[in-house]
This record gives sequence, C-alpha cells and structure tokens, in this order.
Amino acid sequence: MDRGLVYGVEVLAGFIVAAASGHVFVPYMKRLKIGQHIRGEGPRTHFKKSGMPTMGGVIFLLGTLVPAIVEAFLGLLGRDAWLAIGAFFAFGLIGFVDDWRKFRHGRSLGLRAREKMGLEILVAAVFLYVWLSGGGSPSVIVPVINREVHLGALYPIFGILVMVGSSNAMNLTDGLDGLAAGVSAIGLVALSVVALAKAGLGGAGGLEHLAPTAVGAILGFLVFNRHPARIFMGDTGSLALGALLAAFGMLTKTELLLLFFAGVPVVETLSVIAQVISFQLFGRRILKMSPLHHHFELLGWPEVRVVRTFWLAQALLAGAGIWVMSLV
Repeated sequence: MDRGLVYGVEVLAGFIVAAASGHVFVPYMKRLKIGQHIRGEGPRTHFKKSGMPTMGGVIFLLGTLVPAIVEAFLGLLGRDAWLAIGAFFAFGLIGFVDDWRKFRHGRSLGLRAREKMGLEILVAAVFLYVWLSGGGSPSVIVPVINREVHLGALYPIFGILVMVGSSNAMNLTDGLDGLAAGVSAIGLVALSVVALAKAGLGGAGGLEHLAPTAVGAILGFLVFNRHPARIFMGDTGSLALGALLAAFGMLTKTELLLLFFAGVPVVETLSVIAQVISFQLFGRRILKMSPLHHHFELLGWPEVRVVRTFWLAQALLAGAGIWVMSLV
C-alpha cells in the first residue's frame, strides 16, 4: 500500500476513535459533574468556565491507543513507538490522579508539587533506563553543524529535564480553548516529518506510524475542545502531550530541536520565569499576567485570536525547526 495512503488512514483512524470516544466521554463527565476549578487569580473571563468537564485527555489517549494496537498487530510499531506510548500514558496517569484529586477536594490544586514532580521524575527515569539499556544513544546532535555530543552518564539527567520540563511547559500552555491541543498537533506533524526521514534510513522504530495516529487523535479531541470548549484536557492531557513530544525528541535524536517543535510551550514557560524574576528583583511585573497567553487576553485580544496567533507561531517555529534540521 502507498505510504501516503497508510499515513492518511492512520490520521483518520486516530480522529475517528477520539471523536467517537468524545461523544461518549463528554456527556458522561457532565453527568458525573466532574468539572474544572478555575484559579481565583486568573482572568475574570475564565470564571464562566468553572465547572467545565475536565480529564478530556482520556479522549486522545484512547484515540491513540486503539489504532496503535491494530498497528502493532500489522507489525507497524517497533520498540521505540511503544516506549513513546508508555511515557504518553504514564504521564497521562499522573495527570489523571491530579485531576481526580482536584475534583475530590473541590480546589484547583491536586497532587502536591513534590508528589507530582517525584512521579514525573520516576517515569522519565524508567523511560530513559529502558531506552538506554536497550541501545539508545546517550548523546545529542547539535543542529546545523551536525555534530554529535556524547553526554554519557549526564544524559539521564538531561533526558529527565527534557521530559519533565516538556510536560510542565505544556501544562502551562493549556489555558485557552484548543491552545495546547493545536500546538501539540503542529509539533507532532513536524516530528512526523523527522520520523519519516528516520524511517527512510531504517531507524524510526514505528514512530512514523505513531505520530500521524496521535495527530489524528488530537484533532478528534479538538472537535470538543475548540472554542467554545465542551471539555478541557486537564493535566491528564497536558502532561501526556508534553511527555509524548519529549519522547519523540529523544527517540529521534532531535532533543535540541524541541526548542522549535515545542516552541510555544518553551516561550510560555520562559514568560513565567521572566515574570517571577522581574517581580523578585525589581518589584514589578513585565507582563500583565503570565503565562504569555493571559497577557494578550488582558490586552483585550479575544480568546480565539490569541489561540490562532499562537498556532501560527508554532507552525512557523516547527517549519523553522525542519529547515534547521535540513542544514547539514
């Protein structure tokens, strides 16, 4: 079968399973009244979203897993793909527990910060142990000069920082309808291109099939998460997506290019860091509110405009990342 047709079917399969799951899951969550608690210090326009069903990440987790099982039976997924799926679901489970605790305790904070961080570090460490012990390379490739830098024993520390940092960066990005989902889908499209290039050299481990499936599943979720959203992905989704992008980055040896492929979450994180540093050192804030998307909201931008602008920015960054990768 033609490769393009296979990838198209994989996108469609992910979309259909996710959309079908959403049609069941969204009404179910409404009946259970498992809703999002909105932070009091957030933009006032968000208060009306209080009580919106959450944990919607389950939709694209299922939308990815079900087709992946079929792909596995067809012999399309290798070890690397299953490692990525493992990280995807493990971080999703951490987020699910966090979301559930928020619901049970009736507040916007679930797991304690040290509990969540400890679990994230543990999962990332297990991922790296399994991958590296199975022949994964403890090195990074510097773009443009195409130089491989061997990190040796330092790579696990670097890898943990990448995965935990990526998951929490996506968590910060998930503040507007469709924002994190769209940014993730765009990043995964770029990583699909990377995986396809690796597959042409015989070394993608099935990632070239997993990526389009995940993209389709996220698009299926966007049916319910685009403005006006009917469900939020919650930490269940944001932590999972960030971990998936990080896993793809490490498995395809494009860790440094995640600065492009996950560029918007990186900028969102830097905006929070800059805001805190500015306030601590100078007693004033450089943004009206952080993360950055809230700053634009408080400037008077409609939510849809902010989201579409950030999607465009991510698309440009992803394209730039692919261009940089091609410079050898």
